[in-house]
Amino acid sequence: MKTRIDSLLRWLKQASDQQITATGTTRAYLRLIGYGHKTASVETAALVERASAGEATRKQLRPDDWHLMWPELVNHSSPDGSHSTKQPSSETAQ
Repeated sequence: MKTRIDSLLRWLKQASDQQITATGTTRAYLRLIGYGHKTASVETAALVERASAGEATRKQLRPDDWHLMWPELVNHSSPDGSHSTKQPSSETAQ
């Protein structure tokens, strides 16, 4: 299922050519990511977050595995609430 990343699409509308260059890819490719046709690489996700000053985050760009790529972000609150900020417990209830 394709998932639109509205924050990325909003940022793309107003991003300068210099900001796009800082992402290491093209505006067209970022649009493909924004409309859910492509997934941002780990590197691209980090560069987009930096170039957009956090308007489009790594968590938004890689919603299925951001917590594996950047475990240091797990304990920080998620603005979109898409993942729990707590580590799973290894204990089972009896």
